[in-house]
This record gives sequence, C-alpha cells and structure tokens, in this order.
Amino acid sequence: MPSPLGFLFAAAPSRLISLNTVDIAIIAAYFVVVLAIGFYLKGLAKTGEDFFMAGREMTAWIAGLSFLSANLGSLELMGWAAASYQYGILATHWYWIGAIPAMLFLCLVMMPFYYISKTHSVPGYLKLRFGESSRGLSAVTFALMTVLMSGINMYSMALVMKVVLGWDINFSIWVSSITVAIYVALGGLRSAIFNEVLQFMLIWLGALAIPIVGLIEAGGWNGLQRRIAQNLGGQDFTHLWRTLGSFSDNPMGIHWTGIVLGLGWVISFGYWTTDFLVVQRVLAAKDLRSAKMAPIIGAAFKMMVPFIVILPGLLGLAVLPMKLVGEGEAVASGMHSYNEVLPLMLARYCGPGLLGLGITALIAGFMSGMAGNISAFATVWTYDIYRAFFRKDAPDGHYVSMGRWCTILGVLVSIGTAYLVMQFLSIMDYVQALFSFFIAPLFGTVLLGMLWKRATPAGGFWGLLTGTVSSIAMWAWVKVDPSAISYIALSSQAKDMAENMYRALWSWIVCVVVTVVVSYLTKPKADKELAGLVYGCTELPSEGHLPFYQRPWFWATVVGVVFVIFNILVW
Repeated sequence: MPSPLGFLFAAAPSRLISLNTVDIAIIAAYFVVVLAIGFYLKGLAKTGEDFFMAGREMTAWIAGLSFLSANLGSLELMGWAAASYQYGILATHWYWIGAIPAMLFLCLVMMPFYYISKTHSVPGYLKLRFGESSRGLSAVTFALMTVLMSGINMYSMALVMKVVLGWDINFSIWVSSITVAIYVALGGLRSAIFNEVLQFMLIWLGALAIPIVGLIEAGGWNGLQRRIAQNLGGQDFTHLWRTLGSFSDNPMGIHWTGIVLGLGWVISFGYWTTDFLVVQRVLAAKDLRSAKMAPIIGAAFKMMVPFIVILPGLLGLAVLPMKLVGEGEAVASGMHSYNEVLPLMLARYCGPGLLGLGITALIAGFMSGMAGNISAFATVWTYDIYRAFFRKDAPDGHYVSMGRWCTILGVLVSIGTAYLVMQFLSIMDYVQALFSFFIAPLFGTVLLGMLWKRATPAGGFWGLLTGTVSSIAMWAWVKVDPSAISYIALSSQAKDMAENMYRALWSWIVCVVVTVVVSYLTKPKADKELAGLVYGCTELPSEGHLPFYQRPWFWATVVGVVFVIFNILVW
C-alpha cells in the first residue's frame, strides 16, 4: 500500500465537478468545528461515566436526534440511495416498517429495563440477565460487527470523494477516519453526541436540494413515475406494498412475508432495540422519561428521511442518462455503480456554495455513522471484554485511557474492513448480511430475557450461539450452492436482499427455539434475582402524575398513526 502522504497527490482520471473557494471554505469550516468540539469537551470526559455514557445527562431531544443521527451515516445516505436505484421504492420499507414499530417498541417496552438496570451496554444487560458467558459472546460478536460496519462509512465517504472530486479513494479513507478518531478519543460519547446533532442538521440542509430540484425536473411525483416506467419497460418501482403478493412482481424478488417478518420483525426490532450503537445514545438520557421519549423523537424524524435518501435513487432511475451497475461490474467495465447514484445526483443539481454544503452533508453523514460505531466499540470493548476478562479492578482512569486507545485501534481495524465492502454488489447487501448474522439472534435472546422469567442462563447462551452459527451457515450454504436460495428465501427468483431477510427470520427462530428448549431443561434464576431485569419481577415507575400529552405512550400513538397514513399514501 502506498504511503498516506502519497495519496494526497494521487487523483482519479476524471471528476464530475470541481470545488470553488466558497465550497472549500464550507468544508474546511466543518472540519474545524468538529475538531474544536472534541477539544472543548475533552475536559468533561474525565470519568468512565463521562467518557462512555456522556454523564447520563442528555435531554430527550439531544438523545433522540443523536439516536437517529448515529444511524444516519453515509450507510444511510449512499447505501439506501443505491438500494432505491436497484430495488425502487421498496427500499423505503427499511425506514418505515423496518424502523418505526421497533423504535416505538424500544420506547414503551424495553427501555425501562435498560435504563433501570443502569447498564453501560446491551452485553452488560445480558450479563445481569444470563451471566458472563452470554455477555462475552454478545460483546465479541458486537465488536466484530461494529468495526465491519464502520468500514462501510469509510468506504462510502471515499467513494463520494472519488466520484465527485476525483480524489484518490485511499487518501479519503485515511484522512477522514483520522479526523473521527481524534474527536471521539478526546471527548468520548459526549463529543460524538454533540457532533451527531450538528451533523443531523447539516445533512438535512445539504441534501434537500436533490429531491426538490429533481422533482421539478421530473414533473412532480406523477412525472417521476411515468419516466421510471418508460425507462424500465413498465416494471413497478414506485409502489410500496401492492407488488409484494408475488416473488416475481417486484424488483427485489421478495414476498410480503419476508418484508413483514424478516425485516419488520426480526432485523428491525433486533437493530433498533439491541444494537448498542443506537441504544447507547438513549442510555445517555438524563432520566427514564427522557430515555423513553428519545426513540419517539427519532421515529418522527425517521419517517421523513426517505425524502432525502430514497427519492434521489428514484430520480436517478428517471433522469440519469447512463445505466448504473453492481460494484464488481463497475470496477471491471469502468461504468458507474449503484453506490454512486447519490454523488451523481449531487453533481447534477448543486452549484457553487450549495455544492460545498452538499459535500459537507455527506462528510457529516460519514462522521456521524463512523463515530457512532467507534464510540460503541470503545464502550463494549472496555466494559464487556477488557474489564470483564482481563482486568476487573483497575482504577476508573485506567478504563478511560483504555477507551481512548481502543478508539484509535477501532479506527485502524475499520480501515482494513473498508476494502471488504468493495466486493459486494451494493453496500446494503453487505450490511443486511451482517445484521442477519449478529443482530437477529441477539434480538431473540434479549426479548426472551426481558419478557420471560423462565429463560435460564444456559438457554440464553446456547440460543444466542446456535442462532448466530445457523445464520452464518445458511449464508455459506448459498455461497457454495446458489440453488440453496430457493430453500432459504422460499423462491429461486429471490435476490440477495430477500435472502438476507429470510435468513434473519430463520436464525431468530432457531435462537428462540433453542433458548426455550434449553431453559426448560435447566434451572431458572429466582424471582428476586430478576428484579429490574424482567417483566413480572419489576415494579416500573408510574407516569400517572403527568398530563396525558406529556406521556410517552401518547406521542408514540401519534407517530404510529402518521406511520400508517404514510404507508397508505404510497401503497
């Protein structure tokens, strides 16, 4: 690999656009601000509680926007724009049925146990509920998934710089990741959260031009539908549910059962309720009500995100003169890939100044997504692996230092994983495969742990292990024998994304069945040991003293009604 300094002077053979002085100034100002926040907050990250949990003093709004922004990285911006070009409006399912019900479930059902137990992490909750072995297994798999996921953000950002500005992809990976490493290592979770709120605002300001100007060019929503139908020979890319009655009627090759059960139930609930990357932000809230309101605030904004992410992909189908292809074919042929649709649309619609803001929005998305992964990795490594298995009784300051050092280590490992992403047809195929390996089985374990007091430590461990192994085995089976997809995804016409959905469902079922069987064969914990951890053994704080419009269930109902209306509008 060439030296990092050499990357600065390497350039791609062509670029879509060039930045002027105003654009460069906007981008430079952003880097200065995020680094300044890190240096300023360094003095507030002296204890483990400060560095890893932001002192548990965030308001509901800050925690809620950070909760969403940690997920609104370049994975979201570029990955789902690519998926909407590849699969049409079906990609919106990952924002609506694949997010909103799970976020409301986290608020109303699971958040009380996470918050009351005062755990630092989801593996920490499993330690309290099932014991050290379950904590260790979930911590190792989560740490592995986190560094793999952060590689996606690195690659995505480098891809933007390559396509839009002509920068060498290696240079972009190294420079951007080093910047994130500095501000997270300095200020810990508090620095990550405050930067994520800033990044959330920048993403919306910078990304709005594409859908607004694009819809004007396409002739509104009806004009967009007509153009896509013309370009694609009449195949339906613009309806959310009506094409899901048959595997062959939609571009994803999936049935509604895969969307509802594989995505809407297993992957969605698994990610939003057990992935510590997002749960960590809510745990930093100042009190239980704020912790419950944060996912509701996040869900309300989540419903709007397809406007700046999915629409650009659909507009690409309607207005781009060239056809985009999978990443492997793009590398071989020199064509543009699915993953490049968002930067291509950015180059099409944004002029000087506005372009600088748009590029800053994509950089902000990268910073947000990567910082979320790295801060979560630092917490899980320090509390659930290093302290649990290597050094249990060190001073608090030692764990803060370890958190800072493993932030740097996590970034370096992530740089290596960034190059793995290039082997997949699209970013989202890679991501959903990881979720089916690690998140789907974990959701089964945590859900049974919270709702079923008969679940035993042995049941929790063996259910999680067999669920994870079965998912990886199914993935390997299809790689060795492609015809196996007809068994995993229930159709020989299914594509990668459909296979991921069904594989997640089967691995969750395996986890639940094994947990139940082993639990009935082993001795459960006494009820008094489960206080604060399980429904039926825990007295939850009452909210009866609050007016109804201040209670989380009221706002959860409002968000739920709007969610149903949105689905009907684009049925």
